[in-house]
Amino acid sequence: MAQKGDLLSVRQDIRVVDATIRDGGLCNDFRFDDKFIKALYNANVKAGVDYMEFGYKASKEIFNEEDFGKWKFCNDADIRKIVGDNKTPLKIAVMADVGRTDFKKDIIARKDSPIDLIRIATYINAIPAAVEMIEDAAKKGYETTINIMAVSKARTEDITAALETLGKTPVNAFYIVDSYGALYPEESRRLADLYCSIADKYGKSVGIHAHNNQQLAFANTIEAMTQGVSYLDATVDGMGRGAGNCALELLLGFLKNPKYQVAPILKIIEEYTHKFKAEGVKWGYDIPYLLTGQYNTHPRPAIQFVKEDRQDYYKFSNELYDIINS
Repeated sequence: MAQKGDLLSVRQDIRVVDATIRDGGLCNDFRFDDKFIKALYNANVKAGVDYMEFGYKASKEIFNEEDFGKWKFCNDADIRKIVGDNKTPLKIAVMADVGRTDFKKDIIARKDSPIDLIRIATYINAIPAAVEMIEDAAKKGYETTINIMAVSKARTEDITAALETLGKTPVNAFYIVDSYGALYPEESRRLADLYCSIADKYGKSVGIHAHNNQQLAFANTIEAMTQGVSYLDATVDGMGRGAGNCALELLLGFLKNPKYQVAPILKIIEEYTHKFKAEGVKWGYDIPYLLTGQYNTHPRPAIQFVKEDRQDYYKFSNELYDIINS
């Protein structure tokens, strides 16, 4: 597929999605206070961000509410307390995991909710269940995306079959999700080409959600963008599970559309995210995350390594090798 746009052009189809609360919430069990959430909401409005993801619509039957902050569950009333009637261009999103969301009960009609977009997350082996959720959310009036997780582990023929199936649904966008931070830019380009070719066939958009295990989240995001990907996920200060994500301040500074402004996000970093780190909330590039990214595996062992404040990287590399090859 031919390159779409260049370094000086403005693409009107670009949509920036701030996933700070949702992915960042995995670092602190979603224990953000309302002051921060409100400040981030106001900053996103000023920065020209297109969507703000508030967290998950997680099942209260599966997850104990006492174990998490409220953004694990994203009650509509809690969101409305922050955004009111949201008379701004910023749209509100939440994520719903296949098999972990009571979507028929907890996702109410769009006309009664402050939420605009339902981001449905699935593994490639659960596409039929994802289709059911897409159709339910669309029927209720929501925009929808489908986020196929751990795509670096999936076979090309399976991805193709899944996208062909999803293309026939009301979903608005397919997402490339580099869950393990394993992709290199040439792989992002190849996947973007595949996703965009099928998306064009069905009149869909394509998004990317990158992780920074190999310090390539920003590179993979803009490489995919050059191939036609238009929904771009990012987080303030790169805050997200493990190595974190594409940094929102990097992305906004790169995009040439004058509606995007970096300064409001810098204020959030100055006033909040640096304090989170000082208080012991951990995220960002580190050797153990590099290793899980290179091994194309879940960062769970690396997260535990960092939590234990270990420094024996060589031993961990051998442990990881044994885990993967056992």
